[in-house]
Amino acid sequence: DSGVWRPNYYRKKIMNVKISDDEKMNLFELTLPKYLKKDIEALVEGIRVNSTLLDCLWGEVYGSINSAFYDNEISEEQADYLRKKYLGLEK
Repeated sequence: DSGVWRPNYYRKKIMNVKISDDEKMNLFELTLPKYLKKDIEALVEGIRVNSTLLDCLWGEVYGSINSAFYDNEISEEQADYLRKKYLGLEK
């Protein structure tokens, strides 16, 4: 191992480990790309302070989830989980 962060490698390891669904969901969030984490944190903060920009923050998270999925940085299962948890969307 060269010490390089390889999210696909770690995601595959996570998917093959026998753990509870709650533990898997927590691990899903630990392996997110930085830009997606940043957008989610901004949305959560926006909700906390009742920001007038919630529609924009929501759209940023939606776009970042899709970008991460189509760039193969997160799995479809992760994308579905994030859409449901943060955006209230069901597949």
